[in-house]
Amino acid sequence: MKLDGLGLLVNDMPTMVRFYRDVLGFDITEGENATNVYLIKDGTLFMLYERKNFEKLTNKNYKYLNGLNGHFEIALYVDTFEQVDAEYARVISQGAQPVMAPTTEPWGQRTCYVADPEGNLIEIGSFNRPFER
Repeated sequence: MKLDGLGLLVNDMPTMVRFYRDVLGFDITEGENATNVYLIKDGTLFMLYERKNFEKLTNKNYKYLNGLNGHFEIALYVDTFEQVDAEYARVISQGAQPVMAPTTEPWGQRTCYVADPEGNLIEIGSFNRPFER
């Protein structure tokens, strides 16, 4: 098996689409009122599923975390420490919830955390060099 993508179950699809598209720059082909939205970021598939429709599809009810949560994180990389600071300020000014201001960690990474409108953690980090896999 190969990893195809990651999905996030969301409550308010229009708000989440606008955040990931307009604030974080994900490419989105569906409209804000779709029940399933496919986002592409740097070649990685990221999906938003509307909770109520996913429950209908699977014929199950689920428990969801509400508010700021530490269930998982989405990690975004920038090439320089200065970009970490700039992106943190930019996304906060556009509605991201601040969680942790940019900090240079002992392992050499400059990192910060914000949350999307439904409280999911997003890390913006850098090792002060271009990204390498």
